[in-house]
Amino acid sequence: MRARSVARLLAATVAGTLAATTVGVGVASAHVTVNPREATQGGYAKLAFRVPNERDNAGTTKVEVTLPADTPVASVSVRPMTGWSVQVEKTTLAKPLEMHGSKVTEAPSKITWTAEGDGNMVKPGQFQEFEISAGPLPEVDTMIFKALQTYSSGEVVRWIEEPSTDGSEVEHPAPVLKLAKAAGSAHGAAATPAAGANNVATVEASDATDTDDARTGWALTFGIAGLVAGLAGLAFGLLAWRRRPAATIAAD
Repeated sequence: MRARSVARLLAATVAGTLAATTVGVGVASAHVTVNPREATQGGYAKLAFRVPNERDNAGTTKVEVTLPADTPVASVSVRPMTGWSVQVEKTTLAKPLEMHGSKVTEAPSKITWTAEGDGNMVKPGQFQEFEISAGPLPEVDTMIFKALQTYSSGEVVRWIEEPSTDGSEVEHPAPVLKLAKAAGSAHGAAATPAAGANNVATVEASDATDTDDARTGWALTFGIAGLVAGLAGLAFGLLAWRRRPAATIAAD
């Protein structure tokens, strides 16, 4: 009886730990994100909003991304997507922006992608990336892009929560882009790089992000494999302990 109780307790504890770990990883990896996660102040960047489908019984039919009004971007272009229509809304700026020696009085404020028919929506178990080119990027530390994700069921998930001040995880975080000061600037002022060089830098940053994601996935895989191996060892150990001669058990 004692061996049976110990085995049940250990099995329940490990199973609970594994379930909690799996659920936690699933929640963390399901957020809408912007990739790459870092860019350069004053430069141009190709940004991809990665939108995973979190539902088993509905598809994503619309994605809306709001550009921060307090840090506007003068120029935004959108990559065409087969099966999706796109609309870019603009707003009048309270303070015009300088761009290539000209004043810009309007700036993009919201981008909406809409699936053209159910056959093009992001289905369960899939994700899609919605790409833009934006710049010159403002001279701030971060840009927060609040996003809305609409499902075919009518549900709207609002990815609009800003990062918490204490570093804790929020339930529906908005995509955050970190901005670094341009290299080689004496005073930290960002200079706009040449278009070709900037495109190369953007691709390298995107590849680095994908590499980090791949490493995270492999680390998770090896971690779970190690846990399973440990469970197998525990099971064999308990089985061997239970099969000891009756006299030995009685002596314990």
